[in-house]
Amino acid sequence: MNALNSLMDGFGTALTPINLLWAALGVLLGTAIGVLPGIGPAMAVALLLPVTYGLDPVAAFIMFAGIYYGAMFGGSTTSILLNTPGESAAVVAAMEGNPMAKAGRGAQALAAAAIGHFAGGMIGTILLVVLAPTVADLAVDIGAPDYFAIMVLAFIAVTSVLGSSRVRGLASLLIGLTIGLVGLDQMTGQQRLTFGSLQLADGVDVVIVAVGLFAIGEALWVAAHLRRGAAEPIPVGRPWLGRADVRRTWKSWLRGPLIGFPFGAIPAGGAEIPTFLSYVTEKRLSKHKDEWGKGAIEGVAGPESAASASAAGTLVSMLTLGLPTTAVAAVMLAAFQQYGIQPGPLLFEREPELVWGLIASLFVGMVLLLALNLPLAPVWAKLLRIPRPYLYAGIMFFAAVGAYAVGGEVVDLVILLVIGLIGFGMRRYGLPILPAVIGVILGPNAEQQLRRALQISDGSVSGLVNTPFSVTVYAVIVLLLAWPLVKRLVSRGRARTDA
Repeated sequence: MNALNSLMDGFGTALTPINLLWAALGVLLGTAIGVLPGIGPAMAVALLLPVTYGLDPVAAFIMFAGIYYGAMFGGSTTSILLNTPGESAAVVAAMEGNPMAKAGRGAQALAAAAIGHFAGGMIGTILLVVLAPTVADLAVDIGAPDYFAIMVLAFIAVTSVLGSSRVRGLASLLIGLTIGLVGLDQMTGQQRLTFGSLQLADGVDVVIVAVGLFAIGEALWVAAHLRRGAAEPIPVGRPWLGRADVRRTWKSWLRGPLIGFPFGAIPAGGAEIPTFLSYVTEKRLSKHKDEWGKGAIEGVAGPESAASASAAGTLVSMLTLGLPTTAVAAVMLAAFQQYGIQPGPLLFEREPELVWGLIASLFVGMVLLLALNLPLAPVWAKLLRIPRPYLYAGIMFFAAVGAYAVGGEVVDLVILLVIGLIGFGMRRYGLPILPAVIGVILGPNAEQQLRRALQISDGSVSGLVNTPFSVTVYAVIVLLLAWPLVKRLVSRGRARTDA
């Protein structure tokens, strides 16, 4: 009851005209920035930190929240329409969203993503209000073996459901893990796969990898095949979701937050893990398995809902523990410190107006985001009417701008081209792209958690399975690996019985 009363006070703060203006400005800026590949919400908030120094803290954080959610949807827009993720959390949206766009259903994919963001954000924020203390306690108890088990589950899940075979999925994952090794060893400081280049000592940024594999690889693949046929503009299609689409997606919108929120609240990789775990779940539960890989709308609705709920989940550990679980949360933590405010258990007592105003602004931002982007879905989709030579030339340009913006180094453009050529080769030989991106995102974290777990156990492998949580996750992994074999044996048994 106290939380509800505090939330009502927060709405009183968030719904003042000036704070509504900042929320709307944040949503607009976030959407515009998210559309540009390589920028992303973390860089957007970081760039605006000096600008907001003179603002009231409540107004500044309300605008930051709008940027966060707006950039997530903006990244999904280019991911769906152009196969160019604006940020890492939007990678999964390209798997089904881009085939939908190519089939003339880009507006439907964008509408499913917009409603998914709205549903996930609303449910996630409600869970933030109700469950923040409980989830914070769980986050404190989870250790290195548990994190590593979660990441192994992520690797196995993504290689099991994507591509024409598990072997190709595993090959793609190994490519990503190898790219993730580039740079300095996080524990010893030794250089790995840098070839003596100082520019590679910091590793390869995941945005460059995602943009290279998706955008550059796709552009090169299209360019290689344009000579074989006429480049016809892609039709936009009707602008709204039909009843059949709603019947297929409403359960996905509700399932996404149940996956996204817990993973957002614990430091286990941000929105990347829950988005593709949601993808895996929706594919397993789908009644239209023949459409997956060709444009299944559930593969857009579920992951986008999970991503938005994960964004709400990240605020749990940041506000209650001062523990940032994503890059955006880390930048927002720096913003708190800029104003002389220290997030932690006492924050709700010392700064109730700021905290509950920020939480209430999340609800307001969701409504603004839906009101802004749902009507604009057909407008965004008209990007696909541009002839493909011009469209992909523009993609190459913005991909290069985004990659250069990441570090401001010319070598980043060279890396982008090399990774784009790898993406072209992967398409040529039928390797799925997503496992490689997941390997780059989670590989370094998985290695670090593995080494920490082994250090704690003095090198004993039993240290990886010494908690109930990790044992449970490994049991799920065994079931995931064994299920196709069991299913095959059962099918053979039934066939012999029928014969």
